[in-house]
Amino acid sequence: MAAQVNLAVGSHVWVEDPEVAWADGEVVEANNEQITVNCTSGKSIVAKASNVYPMDPEFPPCGVDDMTRLAYLHEPGVLHNLKCRYDMNEIYTYTGNILIAVNPFRRLPHLYDSHMMEQYKRASFGELSPHPFAIADYAYRMMINEGISQSILVSGESGAGKTESTKMLMRYLAYMGGRATTDGRSVEQQVLESNPVLEAFGNAKTVRNNNSSRFGKFVELQFDNRGRISGAAIRTYLLERSRVCQVSDPERNYHCFYMLCAAPAEDVERYKLGNPRTFHYLNQSNCYELDGVDDSKEYLVTRKAMDIVGIGSDEQDSIFRVVAAILHLGNIEFTKGTESDSSEPKDDKSRFHLKTAAELFMCDEKSLEDSLCKRVIVTRDETITKCLDPDAATVSRDALAKIVYSRLFDWLVNKINNSIGQDPDSKYLIGVLDIYGFESFKTNSFEQFCINLTNEKLQQHFNQHVFKMEQEEYTKEEIDWSYIEFIDNQDVLDLLEKKPGGIIALLDEACMFPRSTHETFAQKLYQTFKDNKRFSKPKLARTDFTICHYAGDVTYQTELFLDKNKDYVVAEHQELLSASKCSFVSGLFPPLPEESSKSSKFSSIGSRFKQQLQSLLETLSVTEPHYIRCVKPNNLLKPSIFENSNILQQLRCGGVMEAIRISCAGYPTRKPFDEFVNRFAILAPDVLVGGCDEVSACKRLLEKVNLRGYQIGKTKVFLRAGQMAELDACRSEVLGKSASIIQRKVRSYLARREFVLLRLSAIHIQASCRGQVARHHYECMRREAASVKIQKYYRMYFARNGYQKLYSSAVSIQTSMRGMAARNELKFRKQTRAAIVIQSQYWKYLARHRYLMLKKAAVTTQCAWRGKVARRELRMLKQAAKETGALQAAKTKLEKQVEELTWRLQLEKRMRADIEEAKTQENAKLQSAFQEMQLQFKETKELLAKEREAAQKASEVAPIIQEVPVIDHEMISKLTAENEQLKALVNSLEKKIDETEKKFEESFKLSEERLKQAMDAESKIIELKTSMQRLEEKLSDMETEDLILCQQTLLSSSSRKMSEHLAIPTPLPMENGHHEPPTAAPSKKFGTSDSKLRRSQIERQHENVDALIKCVTQEIGFSEGQPVAAFTIYKCLLHWKSFEAERTSVFDRLIQMIGSAIEDQDNNNHMAYWLSNTSTLLLLLQRSLKATGSAPRKPPTPTSLFGRMTQGFRSSSVNLSVGPLDVVRQVEAKYPALLFKQQLTAYVEKIYGIIRDNLKKDLSPLLSSCIQAPKTSRGSVLKSSGGSNSNSPPASPWCSIIDNLNGLLCTLRENFVLPVFVQKIFTQVFSYVNVQLFNSLLLRRECCTFSNGEYVKAGLAELELWCCQAKEEYAGSSWDELKHIRQSVGFLVIHQKSRISYDEITNDLCPILSVQQLHRICTLYWDDNYNTRSVSPDVISNMKILMTDDSNDDESNSFLLDDNSSIPFSVEDISSSLQDKKFSDVKHPEELTENPAFQFLQE
Repeated sequence: MAAQVNLAVGSHVWVEDPEVAWADGEVVEANNEQITVNCTSGKSIVAKASNVYPMDPEFPPCGVDDMTRLAYLHEPGVLHNLKCRYDMNEIYTYTGNILIAVNPFRRLPHLYDSHMMEQYKRASFGELSPHPFAIADYAYRMMINEGISQSILVSGESGAGKTESTKMLMRYLAYMGGRATTDGRSVEQQVLESNPVLEAFGNAKTVRNNNSSRFGKFVELQFDNRGRISGAAIRTYLLERSRVCQVSDPERNYHCFYMLCAAPAEDVERYKLGNPRTFHYLNQSNCYELDGVDDSKEYLVTRKAMDIVGIGSDEQDSIFRVVAAILHLGNIEFTKGTESDSSEPKDDKSRFHLKTAAELFMCDEKSLEDSLCKRVIVTRDETITKCLDPDAATVSRDALAKIVYSRLFDWLVNKINNSIGQDPDSKYLIGVLDIYGFESFKTNSFEQFCINLTNEKLQQHFNQHVFKMEQEEYTKEEIDWSYIEFIDNQDVLDLLEKKPGGIIALLDEACMFPRSTHETFAQKLYQTFKDNKRFSKPKLARTDFTICHYAGDVTYQTELFLDKNKDYVVAEHQELLSASKCSFVSGLFPPLPEESSKSSKFSSIGSRFKQQLQSLLETLSVTEPHYIRCVKPNNLLKPSIFENSNILQQLRCGGVMEAIRISCAGYPTRKPFDEFVNRFAILAPDVLVGGCDEVSACKRLLEKVNLRGYQIGKTKVFLRAGQMAELDACRSEVLGKSASIIQRKVRSYLARREFVLLRLSAIHIQASCRGQVARHHYECMRREAASVKIQKYYRMYFARNGYQKLYSSAVSIQTSMRGMAARNELKFRKQTRAAIVIQSQYWKYLARHRYLMLKKAAVTTQCAWRGKVARRELRMLKQAAKETGALQAAKTKLEKQVEELTWRLQLEKRMRADIEEAKTQENAKLQSAFQEMQLQFKETKELLAKEREAAQKASEVAPIIQEVPVIDHEMISKLTAENEQLKALVNSLEKKIDETEKKFEESFKLSEERLKQAMDAESKIIELKTSMQRLEEKLSDMETEDLILCQQTLLSSSSRKMSEHLAIPTPLPMENGHHEPPTAAPSKKFGTSDSKLRRSQIERQHENVDALIKCVTQEIGFSEGQPVAAFTIYKCLLHWKSFEAERTSVFDRLIQMIGSAIEDQDNNNHMAYWLSNTSTLLLLLQRSLKATGSAPRKPPTPTSLFGRMTQGFRSSSVNLSVGPLDVVRQVEAKYPALLFKQQLTAYVEKIYGIIRDNLKKDLSPLLSSCIQAPKTSRGSVLKSSGGSNSNSPPASPWCSIIDNLNGLLCTLRENFVLPVFVQKIFTQVFSYVNVQLFNSLLLRRECCTFSNGEYVKAGLAELELWCCQAKEEYAGSSWDELKHIRQSVGFLVIHQKSRISYDEITNDLCPILSVQQLHRICTLYWDDNYNTRSVSPDVISNMKILMTDDSNDDESNSFLLDDNSSIPFSVEDISSSLQDKKFSDVKHPEELTENPAFQFLQE
């Protein structure tokens, strides 16, 4: 094409350069064969005319978004266009309907947000900038409108960004197709959430990429008739199995192995793993870790992803069990066995790994060893067992590892597909193909052969599609295209896969012969394809062969072709794993049919892969394809580096150059009629005379220049390759002639004008000569006088200026020195104060530590001494039990105890009488309750008598339990006599118990009479009720102690038949902190009465809780600046002793009430009210609750009944004496209270986040208007704001922001929200404003202007004024959060930027901004007012050097800011706010204070 163009001297051209691929320059000498070009880089190149391409002189500096619009569609033009766009962070470019995506190696979040998806949703293809969203939208629209399934093919080499592009496509398709959910999660979400699982088991580090997919993936999104997603499926291709056993340096094996080695300690111990350096399958490479990747965290992420996609915990354990078994398999080494040509595990280490692998596979260890070291050959007559040598056993081991891993990966894919779910009734589908690109390495094996076969097939499909698009374009424009030649790559495909003579067929044939080697296979290839132009044998190579692919020549090494092509399962391996006790492992290897299980049948990976590829192409052939070609700009994986040669190779491998070649074979240059006429009308100006239309003008113009081979379409002019250059050459020639004519005319005009002026000057010069001399003399005198005056004022000015500078310097120095002295004094005082605090805390710690140690030692000594005393008493009791007089002593002791009980009962009666005498009134309800209790007492007594009779009958019938199995009749008779004595003793004891009960009944009657006198004492009801409950507990304790004494007496004998009737039940906790008193099993006198009493108490407690929740659900406001609801809840919980309860439902109901109350999240007033209440309640709990372990040690509980009764009365009197002054006090918190505190903390954080996010949501639409000044206000109002203060009002968006801030501040203050929350809210919101304004400034060129900086600066001044008015109590450090936008705007509005050095920018003007941010601002800046320049080129070059040095840091490469949405406080941080709270004057709601059950609120 270039040889047909006559390039004149002075033409701008592209010439080949070995360093940068293509260099631009100017022709300085042109011969027929050679052309000399001076490049812009400074060097001169002499090249052949055929290697020189014309350069478009009107090429836009920012490039074109569709390369079909290039004037010259050739290789250097395409490369230059991509580079120009890449330098501007425009990473997407069209070539027709093909999208080229250049990986930026940095985050560009502004390109993928929901706003961007909304923009592309309503745009036609090509209307907006190139983007994957445009491709996805175009495919979706075609599917809906034309009813045709679509496919999107994403290709590129490793690290080009295929996976990210696929994710963007999936996001947009889900956005367009709705979110059809499965188990609450959309299909698209499940597909994306399967990525971590597939990446863990199918991705590995390669030379080119740290996360390279070693398999192909085709995702089918299925749609219903309405265009909504109804199902999906994932299909995978050609997993690289050989990587399991063979890893080259510096690559890694699959990620899952390293994740499992970095798993939690319990998992590592379970699978007997360790450092990956100890495993053979992992230590073949020196790379074990990836930069920026934590394998332990990735392991947890993978386990979580497995949960999401439906893989249960048992299946996960089985999966990682198999992965660990593979690692142990790799560590099994073999040595020669005792027999010839046999093998066995090398040492104990190998046997350990063999045993571990067998345990993990859940199979027999010996069977596993035999399957690795032996082969069973089944013949017609007999079965022969053949031993394998160590090398063959190693091959068998690796074969087992590869087939197990392959089956595991296939199982994962099937499990994910089953979890996602497919729609068999779907009408359309959109398939997204993420496939590996063309590969050519130094060493190319069977994997590269299959990958390149895939790319050859896809390239043929791509060529046919491009040719079809060309045909459709020509047909649409109604031009003749029948003679266009199209070259296909079918000959390469025939060479690779044709049957029976293709390479794959010959490989399968070689694999079926046992004695075939890679040498014989290579010789077979040389003989078969010696005449094929696509096949060649490299020199000095014995087994290599070279294939001429569409992207270039690739040399393959055949050493491992045969081994990698074999895809059979060894029969011994199949039988071993099918019999595994682990159902998961046996499921990976289901039993084979009899004919296939008898021997190992051959199966070819190449043939199977070819079938999969054919199936994929059949799917693609029934869909409308769309292409995305991903390009990696450099091999360093760093941003802002554009390697021309590398990108050219990828464009060739991706078929882009082939598409350009196809386009060049037809009409590569296509210009609309108006553009063509505007550009080339100068060649024939007369064609426009007469007002003809553009089509006729184009025809006449082309005929005028005598051009042949072009075509005139309906809307465009189609030119053949090289014709655009010819027209440009003619145009340049016409422009040159026109320039000569213009120069001649201008020179003539200038010469005539000069002559006229000289003539006029000669006429006047003589008349003016004498006057000039006089004037000159006068002028000299005047200048002398003026110079004297100027000197006088000049010297005066400099003297005054010097004095003022000295004066100001002295004042500044004095100010600085005084300030420094003051700061030093302040620093010294702070250090002194801090030292005092540290010393006090340290002394406190030492004293407390010594006290705790002494306390611990005392407790330990007491426990040891008590244990010693108890053991001594136990030995004495055992010794006494063996003596003959033991029963008599027990009887005497029991009688004394009964007498003591009688005395205690009398003491109880006297104490009860004293208490009742202090009462003045009693309630009628208590009287009826006591009457009912009396009746129940009698009924219980009768039941007790019946129960005694039943117990005696049961004791007579039941056999005697003997502890010592000795058959001695004398001992039996002796024991029988002792039992009779015991029965008599029990009867006597029962009689004494009856007497005690009678006395208790008399005391009950006496208390009943006392209670009748207290009928009108309503003010003492609650205290009396509490006292009665305590008395009932003491009576129950008395009975319990009596029963314990009886039980101890009976247990001292050899018979235990009565012990079952004397068991003591455990006290059951009741709600709100109350406990059920223990009752004896045989004595049920108070059973029915107690249950009814407890039931009534529980019902009343539920009623009280309902009343409390009903009251606080309403917004009951504030009292004395404190939230009433929070304090009311706290006081009720404190009174009910809910914090000390082991089990209660009050906290759950309160949490439910708070959760339902904050459902209206859009109402900031409502949210602020509950933030105030929940935070206050949380702070009260923080000050009150203390864990059980940290509580002060209580005195030991008395063992005697009298002691416990005394302690109970003392505690009740203490509790009754607590007055309203003890508002906030510490209590021992149980687990429900601590859990309630945690839940309340979560709600405080949630409500805080809701209020903050609501304000962000309100400000978000306003901020987009604040970053760019309105056109009406730029010239007038905002120019005046460039000074120190502006009197003009701010623009409306800034006013709206101020109104929103004021509105929220008023709401928070009205609801008495703690100032610390208000500070945090506004601090985070101002940080959000800073992020949004700063990012918008860096992403939009039209915002980086001088006038726009003045506009934003005026708005920031309004925010500063608001912060001053809000005061530090509420605004806090909000103004400091705007430092990025303040410094960047300050840089925009300063004058004479070209005089500022880099140090001044970084140290004085913008110290907070990074180098990347400064570079972005400096390159985007343009002055729309005064046309001043940005910073000097030296400053820009310094920034680029620093950016290159910091390119390894991913965070520093991003110039955008991230918004921090975390919770910036903890409970401990804000607990000090309670110190200023005073709750003594808080008035409780009347609804509760009028309720008798809540009288304690008035105390």
